[in-house]
Amino acid sequence: MDCYIYRPVRQDGRYLYIDNRNNFSKVPDKLLDLLGELVFVIKLNIYTGMTLANADPDKVLNCLLDQGYYLQLPPPNIMNFQQK
Repeated sequence: MDCYIYRPVRQDGRYLYIDNRNNFSKVPDKLLDLLGELVFVIKLNIYTGMTLANADPDKVLNCLLDQGYYLQLPPPNIMNFQQK
C-alpha cells in the first residue's frame, strides 16, 4: 500500500503517515493543530514483512486502512541513573 509521510517542522521524531498525498481530511483537526506545519518527506509502499526504522509495518498498514493515517512518535528517552 502506498503511503505518504510528513514530518512537523518544529517537532523532531514525529511522522504522520497518510493514505493519500496532501489529503489530511481523515486526520483529526486537533492533531493537525498540535503538529503544526507539515513537510512532505517520502512516499513509501508499506507491506507486511518489511522493516521500518521506528514503526511496526503491520500496525501502520492497519491504521492506514482503518483510519487513513498513522502517527509515529519518537522513541522514549532511556536515561541511565547511577546510584551513589
